[in-house]
Amino acid sequence: MKNVLITGGCGFIGSNFVKSLLETDTGYYPIILDSLTYAGNKNNLDNLHNDSYVFIKGDICDEALVKILFEKYHFQGVFHFAAESHVDRSIDGPQTFINTNIIGTYNLLEVSRLYHNNANFKFIHISTDEVYGDLDHDGYFTEDTLYNPSSPYSASKASSDHLARAWHRTYGLPVVITNCSNNYGAFQFPEKLIPLMIINCLGWKPLPVYGTGQNIRDWLFVDDHCSAIKAVYENGIIGETYNIGGNNEIKNIDIVNTICTILDDLQPSDNGKSYSELITFVKDRPGHDFRYAIDSTKIQKSLGWKPKESFSTGIKKTIQWYLENESWWRSIQEKKYNQHRLGENI
Repeated sequence: MKNVLITGGCGFIGSNFVKSLLETDTGYYPIILDSLTYAGNKNNLDNLHNDSYVFIKGDICDEALVKILFEKYHFQGVFHFAAESHVDRSIDGPQTFINTNIIGTYNLLEVSRLYHNNANFKFIHISTDEVYGDLDHDGYFTEDTLYNPSSPYSASKASSDHLARAWHRTYGLPVVITNCSNNYGAFQFPEKLIPLMIINCLGWKPLPVYGTGQNIRDWLFVDDHCSAIKAVYENGIIGETYNIGGNNEIKNIDIVNTICTILDDLQPSDNGKSYSELITFVKDRPGHDFRYAIDSTKIQKSLGWKPKESFSTGIKKTIQWYLENESWWRSIQEKKYNQHRLGENI
């Protein structure tokens, strides 16, 4: 069995990765480290057998704890998902993003350097395409695109990328970096665009669209992202960076209209009106990047990975999941987040 440390394993992408790893390969034993902040949810792991993984509640900034875990489990790999990840939230409170995304990443890298003792060890640093800044109507982000972050969130992730790259080049730590496009799917915290729109539709609440809704993102189904990360761990080249994209460039307003159309069919509103009548254009986000678009040629050619889901298939699966798991997001509404807007306190 390969003991692997999965930070942020109770978050959106991390929990989906744990499930993917255990469902597709019995050779891994995940040790999950998660501090269970507002977006961490241990219920995300409810369908897994308790003896198939270990869960430790703790902070990646806790050097002593991380050292203990390395000495106990002799990890063959680290999958570093743990991060503060919402742009609007980073505008309101950037310090938490600095602590988790920069200091926490430093701590993991340094403990990994000092205490990993496995010849096959790899540190997989999961990052975002937002580190590259934004694009106009042309071009794509490649692995050679210069960093140009716009928000406290993307700046903190860019910093963590630079640290990971430096720990490889200076100390020889076997690091691989991935930069992904916007993820969507099951278990995504409802401050993000797609779950926010789904849940607001179901509650007949306004659907807030920033600016004119013309901002463009490349959308990646979370299961496809998980398979890409596993491919990077198993066959990726140490020291390399891999961009992971879904080949689905879509305007925000088109995303919202698509959700409304699907829900009009799957679960019509009680009042007989289309959910699209809820669309409300609101003041744009400060520093809102116009367009992200990833060129994922490198990972497709070198590792043979490609996304399985189109946006049309992935969004239907996502909406169906939220319809079937109302208790999951209702609990979040009651305890953590009621779909209020963030990022205006500047």
